[in-house]
Amino acid sequence: MSKKLTKVEESIREESDKINTVKKIILSRSLAVEKPTPEPDELSTENWKEKRFESPNNIIRLGTVFSGIGAIEHAFQRLKLKHKIVFAGDIDPNCKKSYFANYDISEEDWFSDVREFDATKYRGKVDFIVGGAPCQAFSMVGKRLGFEDARGTLFYEFARVIKDTEPKVFLFENVKGLLNHDNGRTWCVIHDIFEELGYDVHYRVLNSKDYGIPQNRERLFCLGFKNKTEFKFPAPIELEYRMYDFLEDYVDTKYFLREKGIKFVTSHKNKEKCYTQVNGDIALCQKRNQQFNWHGDFVYHPVAADEPFEVGFDEFIFNVKDVEEKYYLSEKVAKYVLAGGTKSFHTSKKTDLDVARPLLQTMHKMHRAGVDNYVTYKGRIRKLTPRECLRLMGFKDSFKIVVSDTSYVSGSGK
Repeated sequence: MSKKLTKVEESIREESDKINTVKKIILSRSLAVEKPTPEPDELSTENWKEKRFESPNNIIRLGTVFSGIGAIEHAFQRLKLKHKIVFAGDIDPNCKKSYFANYDISEEDWFSDVREFDATKYRGKVDFIVGGAPCQAFSMVGKRLGFEDARGTLFYEFARVIKDTEPKVFLFENVKGLLNHDNGRTWCVIHDIFEELGYDVHYRVLNSKDYGIPQNRERLFCLGFKNKTEFKFPAPIELEYRMYDFLEDYVDTKYFLREKGIKFVTSHKNKEKCYTQVNGDIALCQKRNQQFNWHGDFVYHPVAADEPFEVGFDEFIFNVKDVEEKYYLSEKVAKYVLAGGTKSFHTSKKTDLDVARPLLQTMHKMHRAGVDNYVTYKGRIRKLTPRECLRLMGFKDSFKIVVSDTSYVSGSGK
């Protein structure tokens, strides 16, 4: 009996005549690459925050591909730039639901599958096209199958939309791992295709934390101009805020972790490998459905002395910045250590002493509480909420959340 494929495996192995044709074209081009990888562009030395738009009254006609929940569209709103959304699309129905709740677009200008999107009708009707083909095929945390992964061939669809619409400017965004994939050949192919379409191409890897958002998110940004353009990417600015500044004041208890989740999040292995972080100043790179997995950022809330504690909540929670999971008392050991005694032997069960008992060389053996020192540092660890994730992706609170938490997609959907 054949094993049923997961959704990820299906998306990787997806086949069609069109996908197979694209794979062959790109493979032949990759094998033919001989020149070195083009150098990234320089950074500007000017303070871009002091610059003003030359033509603020002009209406920018915007088209987006792999639109997610509309990161660039929201940026236009934040900048108060006059614009009109000409077309947008995403294969995720929840993205569509969020998009239509937040932006002005007609049903006929939305597409679900970019491979079936006829962009020729928009030729000459769009100024700026933005998109980032799915990055899993090139990401360092994925299988890195590149163009062998069906999702990797979606870049070709982005290039096709550029060719069919001929915008004045395009922005292609992806993971920085795209640059070194297949020893740089993959990026050479993409860069060459953009140039063959007649564009002046500029690219560089930028990090969100260098541009005002406390999230460590490195992404490749590639700009193409229809006309030769003197362009430099903006210089980094000093980070004025920390992740804690983006947190909500009141959070539903459903976001708090129980003992199993806490031990995973605070484990030495996961913190050392930067899978998890608690109360960090700069957020780790966000992932889809960040708040519903155990990889990412978490917040530690101490509990005030007079605060009523949730019934049945695990009290054996240490200061997570300093303590590894091996120092927690398991349920089995806790019953022994915190027991008052057996038969004729009795001992104190007091913990959290003002004055510590004598420290023993053998305290790692976990004696009874009356012999060693134990603390019940009451506090709770929670995941980030959808609103906090949005804030850390540059979305203001004016962005409407209209889908359930379990279907929520952070940022632009990538």
